[in-house]
Amino acid sequence: MPFVETVSKIDFPHKVDQQKVKEYAKEFFLPHFPQAERLMSVFDNTEIKFRNFCKPLETYVSHNTFQKRNTEFVRCALEYSIQAIEECLTKANLKKEELTDIIFVSSTGLATPSIDALIVNQLRLNPHINRMSIFGLGCAGGVSGMAKASVLAQANPDANVLLVAVELCSLTFLSTDFSKSNFIASSLFSDGIAACIIKGDNHKTEQKIKFVGSGSKLYYDSLDVMGWEFLDTGFKVLFSSDIPTIIHQNVKEDVSAFLAKYDLELSDIKNFIFHPGGKKVLTAYKEALALEGDFLKNTREIMNDCGNMSSTTVLYVLDKFINDGFKDGYGLMLALGPGFSSEMVLFEMNNP
Repeated sequence: MPFVETVSKIDFPHKVDQQKVKEYAKEFFLPHFPQAERLMSVFDNTEIKFRNFCKPLETYVSHNTFQKRNTEFVRCALEYSIQAIEECLTKANLKKEELTDIIFVSSTGLATPSIDALIVNQLRLNPHINRMSIFGLGCAGGVSGMAKASVLAQANPDANVLLVAVELCSLTFLSTDFSKSNFIASSLFSDGIAACIIKGDNHKTEQKIKFVGSGSKLYYDSLDVMGWEFLDTGFKVLFSSDIPTIIHQNVKEDVSAFLAKYDLELSDIKNFIFHPGGKKVLTAYKEALALEGDFLKNTREIMNDCGNMSSTTVLYVLDKFINDGFKDGYGLMLALGPGFSSEMVLFEMNNP
């Protein structure tokens, strides 16, 4: 069974209080979007206290072309990915030459050659390293990346797989878009970068978080629930208010069906490593799964402290479980994303 060796995350130097973001948003939207005054409470209703941003807050309200924003995406993605990777290698006591595979996940910027190629060049990784670049899975990308990294390590027991997820949501903000969806997005989304190392079974280090299996589901006829509309000016965010309803209607049955493949039930899960989405999504999870206790505590605290960092958020939640402690037993990692889709990974988690 492959296992998660370590996780490293980035806390950007420009972390901002949500109330300050609210003030900026009001000043920016109100002259062009009169409904903003009535909707300002959404910033408080998110229960987000701080937002993780890669740039100073004032840079986002000035007009920048898509080209300039995307160039900044490539620069920041590479700089902070290297920082996360180097920390990950140190924590894992692993030499960079020992990495066998690299998976790069993002949905908030474009690069060809892909960012993983830039990482290989800058770090001078093995030029024969296996590469996989995943774009477009949105918030579900972190779980999907973990699943694919684990499958690679399962196929090669000697593998050292590097998973890197980068989401710089703030750089997609359109300063010419005064729509309700852009306003709501301005209250939720943040920046995150995380790196993980997943090892194959032949490595003799501690194996506290073992991969058991993974599952995916695409919901038919829900393509408009979440995603991007690509404009001349950049990425325009699209998401529907139907997401909590979809969770209510599907998540318990989907989770139960996934666990049944391993002769498990929902009560067997001791650690819930969920992507938060937002307050309404967390509430929908709690109501749909109807479990006792604060089973989404770590998920909620990451959202409160960082905001919704798209695919990377669930890896920040995993890092919190590793650092703050977890219960012996099974762990379920889950996120929803464009498609509309769900991604799940099942872990066996045991303290040494």
